[in-house]
Amino acid sequence: MANTTSAKKATRKIARRTAVNKARRSRVRGFIRKVEEAIATGDVGVAAEALKAAQPEIARAATKGVLHSNTASRKVSRLAARVKALSA
Repeated sequence: MANTTSAKKATRKIARRTAVNKARRSRVRGFIRKVEEAIATGDVGVAAEALKAAQPEIARAATKGVLHSNTASRKVSRLAARVKALSA
């Protein structure tokens, strides 16, 4: 356990930051889930709209450091490919 006041403060800061990151990660997963559910139903319009909503959320997670930028790009790319395959 932390002994110094600075170490105690650091643990409080880490706890706050972890909570924020968890919320962001959860939010991103929710958006991705909506896209995947729309793909599963086979509705192109709904899937495209869900992807349109998910893209900025995934990008925001990457800029905030919750996701690596390449991971975010990969997720968006794969979702977009699946939505495109659905429409074809």
